[in-house]
Amino acid sequence: MIAASPPQHSRGRSLPLAEAAPRAAARTVRISLTDRCDLACLYCRPSRSDGYLEKRLDDNAWHTMARALVQSGVRRVRITGGEPLLHPRVVERVAFIASLGVEDLALTTNATRLLALARPLRVAGLHRITVSVDSLVAERFERITRGGQLAAVLDGVDAAREAGFAEVKSNTVVLRGENDDELADIVAWACARGVVPRFIELMRVGEGARLPAEALVGASEMRQRLAHLLADEAGVPDPDRGPARYVPLRSDPKLRVGFITGSTDTFCASCDRLRVASDGVLRPCLATNDGVPAMSLARSGDVNGIVGAIADAWALKPAGDTWKGCTESSAADVSMRAIGG
Repeated sequence: MIAASPPQHSRGRSLPLAEAAPRAAARTVRISLTDRCDLACLYCRPSRSDGYLEKRLDDNAWHTMARALVQSGVRRVRITGGEPLLHPRVVERVAFIASLGVEDLALTTNATRLLALARPLRVAGLHRITVSVDSLVAERFERITRGGQLAAVLDGVDAAREAGFAEVKSNTVVLRGENDDELADIVAWACARGVVPRFIELMRVGEGARLPAEALVGASEMRQRLAHLLADEAGVPDPDRGPARYVPLRSDPKLRVGFITGSTDTFCASCDRLRVASDGVLRPCLATNDGVPAMSLARSGDVNGIVGAIADAWALKPAGDTWKGCTESSAADVSMRAIGG
């Protein structure tokens, strides 16, 4: 295994800060269990041998981190990776977060191991789950993910539905020439199963910044392609549930399709997210490697110290009215897999 060189983290003020009108403290956190992944999607990772972080939070340090996040005011938690289901104690960690009484507990997965873990995760207290489904054509899916097996993922989706989660969503990163002709098929597949489909613009983060510019399919173009299915109205976000904007279907207003922009229309001004990488670095923004290291505080059990570090990290959050998120040049240097994007 090749050890990756860790990104440089800083407490400096290299970014435009929202000092004139500071936003409220973080209420949502994406916390990474591991930077490991068993896939290497074209828009996320250059290969399966691109290296991993040398150190990660152990169980006790992770518990300390979780307690500090809740003590600091975090009420909504999404567990991410890499691929979180690769972590040997993912169920136990979900149960621990659930025991802290958060309002919303969700997880994003590639679903390669979801068939066996869906029900244990639900029993542990997981509320919602999102699955990456970049194609419904097995050969395409294998190419986009560099080796993923579509059948296993679809079995995982079915297991999640049967487990009784409050909500199951699918994420599709739309790539021109790869899967952009499947939008209607994915909507039909998802809605027939009670899954909420979401389409994501290619973001110029890390490996995504190295794909050809023409690979980007904007949300407006996606909506045009789905115009025969969608109601003629503007999309609206779910309150406190991230940047996706949802549009109901013409045939049934209870069914809806989500769109996530990050390239044609950034959503930085409304962002209330903090990210915790698996090495304990508190990251205020997906589009920069700036952050506050907190592993030593977590390992020593210093909850109050981490609460202070969380405030420091939040102070580094770029001003949403001037910062352009994933279109900033710094985004190209970020590993989405490593920080739990």
